Amino acid sequence: MATTDKKKYIKIKGANENNLKNISLDIPRNELVVLTGVSGSGKTSLAFDTIYAEGQRRYMESLSSYARQFLGQMEKPDVESIEGLSPAISIDQKSTNKNPRSTVGTVTEIYDYFRLLYARAGTPHCPNCGKVIERQSVDQMVDRIMELKDGTKIQLMAPVVRGRKGTHEKMLDSAKKSGYVRARVDGNLYELTEEIKLDKNIKHNIEIIVDRLVVKEGIEKRLSDSVEDVLRLADGLLEVDVIDGEQLNFSQSFSCPDCGISIDEIEPRSFSFNNPFGACPACAGLGYKMEFDEDLIIPNKKLSINEGAIAAMGWQSANDKKSFTNAILVALAKEYKFSLDTPYKDYPKKIREILIRGTGGKEVKVHYKGQRGEGIYDVAFEGIIENLKRRYRETSSEVIKSEYEQYMQITPCDVCHGQRLKPGALAVTIGGKNIAEVTAYSIERLKKYLDNLKLSKQRALIADQVLREIHARIQFLIDVGLDYLTLSRATGSLSGGEAQRIRLATQIGSGLVGVAYILDEPSIGLHQRDNGKLLGTLRHLRDLGNSVLVVEHDEETMLEADCIVDIGPGAGEHGGEVVAVGTAKEIEKCKDSLTGAYLSGKITIPVPKTRMKPTGMLKIKGAKQNNLKNIDVSIPLGVMTCVTGVSGSGKSSLINEILYKTLARDLNHARTIPGKHRSIEGVEQLDKVINIDQSPIGRTPRSNPATYTGVFDLIRDLFAATPDAKAKGYKKGRFSFNVKGGRCEACSGDGIIKIEMHFLPDVYVPCEVCKGKRYNRETLDVKYKGKSIYDVLHMTVEEAVTFFEPVPSISRKLQTLYDVGLGYIRLGQPSTTLSGGEAQRIKLATELSRRSTGKTIYILDEPTTGLHFADVHKLTEILKRLSADGNTVVVIEHNLDVIKTADYIIDIGPEGGDKGGTVIAKGTPEEVAKVPASYTGAYIAKML
Repeated sequence: MATTDKKKYIKIKGANENNLKNISLDIPRNELVVLTGVSGSGKTSLAFDTIYAEGQRRYMESLSSYARQFLGQMEKPDVESIEGLSPAISIDQKSTNKNPRSTVGTVTEIYDYFRLLYARAGTPHCPNCGKVIERQSVDQMVDRIMELKDGTKIQLMAPVVRGRKGTHEKMLDSAKKSGYVRARVDGNLYELTEEIKLDKNIKHNIEIIVDRLVVKEGIEKRLSDSVEDVLRLADGLLEVDVIDGEQLNFSQSFSCPDCGISIDEIEPRSFSFNNPFGACPACAGLGYKMEFDEDLIIPNKKLSINEGAIAAMGWQSANDKKSFTNAILVALAKEYKFSLDTPYKDYPKKIREILIRGTGGKEVKVHYKGQRGEGIYDVAFEGIIENLKRRYRETSSEVIKSEYEQYMQITPCDVCHGQRLKPGALAVTIGGKNIAEVTAYSIERLKKYLDNLKLSKQRALIADQVLREIHARIQFLIDVGLDYLTLSRATGSLSGGEAQRIRLATQIGSGLVGVAYILDEPSIGLHQRDNGKLLGTLRHLRDLGNSVLVVEHDEETMLEADCIVDIGPGAGEHGGEVVAVGTAKEIEKCKDSLTGAYLSGKITIPVPKTRMKPTGMLKIKGAKQNNLKNIDVSIPLGVMTCVTGVSGSGKSSLINEILYKTLARDLNHARTIPGKHRSIEGVEQLDKVINIDQSPIGRTPRSNPATYTGVFDLIRDLFAATPDAKAKGYKKGRFSFNVKGGRCEACSGDGIIKIEMHFLPDVYVPCEVCKGKRYNRETLDVKYKGKSIYDVLHMTVEEAVTFFEPVPSISRKLQTLYDVGLGYIRLGQPSTTLSGGEAQRIKLATELSRRSTGKTIYILDEPTTGLHFADVHKLTEILKRLSADGNTVVVIEHNLDVIKTADYIIDIGPEGGDKGGTVIAKGTPEEVAKVPASYTGAYIAKML
């Protein structure tokens, strides 16, 4: 019986990872299982830190120790036993590749198939004149060489090795035996009698010199014999080294008879922008360059140079009369008759060009009085941009380089115009389009292009199998609701949910069976309309014969699941237990389950009785970023606005790229370059912009909720004011674990010590000296109301609120943390252990505890990520509190519970990608619900 039981269930016994309280649980195999519970209840600890970690570790253990040393070590999770576990594949949001070389095409491997398709079935053209290129015969090659001037010295070379690793001894040896005397290796000439030692780990180029000739009449016979020898040696390739001239390349394969241009043999690597054979040499295949930008160097053009218009590093002294920089500008002003007191925007174009690009070599007389005396110097002014470029090149300090990069803008490469490949590769077409044009299509348009593709009979046979693979993979992307993406889009620019769904599509493509897939909220960033597609995909994975475990808060997914595991009942200390297991119907009946109460409708998030009226308008004019169709959008001030629309409709382009970046530049003086738009009117009604996202509040274990909210400073002041501290002469710095003095020096205030183990993961043990308390004994002796500084850091927010009640400045900050539902976190909890939702709420609490000016605009991008119904309930209340003070709240959101509580909705669409970018509906939720064209309206109507 036990064995059949194992086959049906993943049996977990005694899981204690993070806040899990020794839970034991049977999860059905080969079914769609949803793990849910409030934020911080322990869902992720169970799904990723226990089940996935153990599945992964067991797979690693099965490998040899030699293989394991390359893979890094997997720690054994804190669990007694797990039975019936399959190999686990995790599809989470954090593992997106931010490398600029990674694109949607390369991640899904569709681009690899396209490279193969173009290499085998593409039609090459001349990059110069556009003529179709055919192969060259020996006679054509001889005729072309004979066109050189009489008396020209040439060497006929056979390129036998091109960009291949190895020592190539055998090849050089056989060339020597065949009677050849010389070879060119990596650009250097060698006699073949010499010993030629090559590094086997480096790629080499080797050309055998077959003949050396002087062009004149009568050499045709010898020339054609030698050409044939070369072509035989080098598989149809010939290089002619023209002494004091440009090298000629010939190929029995491809060259243009008119321009005389030969293009390299077409291989799949010719179309790879990550390989030197295919990448554009100017931008190394990135498609863009970092260039200094005039708008960043001179951000405020209303200022004159003497008022400090030039903000770039090294030019801040431009208005200092004693500096050499100022002396140069004074000389330029005298020579070209302009004033340094004129606002920069009022200069004629010629003067601006001189300041930015230089005098073009013309010298001006500079009068300068320095410490070593004064004199007149002739200086040819290079221009501000050239000057900054030179400094950027010459500095070896990474810190200085990154300072300069703040004044740089990413611009398309001027050689390949952002297409990333060499001209030869871009000249190969299928159906009249090159590979860069095809990958710039949206997935939906790409499907139409492939459906209508006409190929000749022979090429259709070659391409058949490859096209089948491409079609299948494109269909998977459409199935997970990503038909608006392009294959050339960088993965770094995708949202967490998009990246996760791409990996999901790739997994379906692999068609594995008997695997445990563990997903982390795949519905993020997905409009309710597309949720059905995603659920279909998850069901498809399950039906193949896989166990699908999803950490999810979406109601529709829960209702579709075969089984729900509800972890709780609370968060942090109050969570970590299994509250209920069963179908949605069974969970609804469970009295203890908070999830069940929301699913059954016992608890609901109320719709506000009245909608707040705006106090003013912020008008964005002519928004054109990405797919926005030159739209004008008015955002009401003093209320909460939700920006909605299907994935890829242009919400982030409008809010994050245009609105946030413009306001950050104008109000917070940040160095940002906003997306394309004409203007924003009404900015003067605001005094600052704050973007509250889910990024961690700190990158190291030294940062914690107390340090982030600023409450730790106040607590240290309090300890420094105690009679004990005064008697010992301790200042507030004594109570910091980041500086010498009060901290335990054995562990530098970390409380733990890392011990490196070979062949095993590093072990972290509590520090022996301070027993994990981070401070030395003298510091811990100082008590406030009987508690040491360690005791205070170890308190939960809930305990601290009552403990610090008599101190209003501290209790106010702590109360807001408690109000946003974080009563369970400890003040000194390392920020690395907080979830995205928790980090976001700490930021919200910090904002709430500040004195409000009523002129702040808060921007939140999908704040409900990782939040349970109960957390969303709290969040809607917090957002209302923020806007109740007269502040403006703008939220990009798909969660209907948040949308229905908004005062105003702006719905962008109608579809994603090219078909999006227009405003479909705007107004209160009640008004938007009446607009038939709005998908959001249709869903919100059911909620009101």
